[in-house]
Amino acid sequence: MIDTSLLTQTEERMKKTQESLARDFSTIRTGRATPALLDRIVVEAYGSEMPLNQVGSIAVPEPRMLTIQPFDRHNLHAIERAIQKSDLGINPTNDGVQIRLAFPPLTEDRRKDLVKLARKMTEEARVALRNIRRDSLDALKRLDGAPEDEVKRTQEQIQKLTDRVIEDLGKVLAAKEKEIMEV
Repeated sequence: MIDTSLLTQTEERMKKTQESLARDFSTIRTGRATPALLDRIVVEAYGSEMPLNQVGSIAVPEPRMLTIQPFDRHNLHAIERAIQKSDLGINPTNDGVQIRLAFPPLTEDRRKDLVKLARKMTEEARVALRNIRRDSLDALKRLDGAPEDEVKRTQEQIQKLTDRVIEDLGKVLAAKEKEIMEV
């Protein structure tokens, strides 16, 4: 009898890969301002590097604008530098109290670049899924004394799970592409 924990572990690892892709997609700018765009920005504050959301509050006053109100005014310039160093391509405006980020409308070329980035992220997630499948199949082969028919059935279940998750990634990518290309 093959332990079902192998299949459960495989499914959990694949689910984490899906969640990771969703987090990566949330950082892609689609013309609308969301605080998730700033999740990857790290600020040099208090002698260490900290995530931006831990040194200031982020608000969305308008659909194409974010404001960052630092908890400590001494971190205002550090936040500004961190945003300038990031790959956002946005120039922050510092008024001495808060930082404003105005997001211009995306050009057609920039939209196409973002779609390419989304496809690259999805392909990386697919590779990760295939690696998870390979690891699970290797673990299955290492089981001693397991009946061949159960091994074969478990291999088929792992393959069906992989196919289903890859199909789900394709659907998520299609939705993200549509969102990016939307004017």
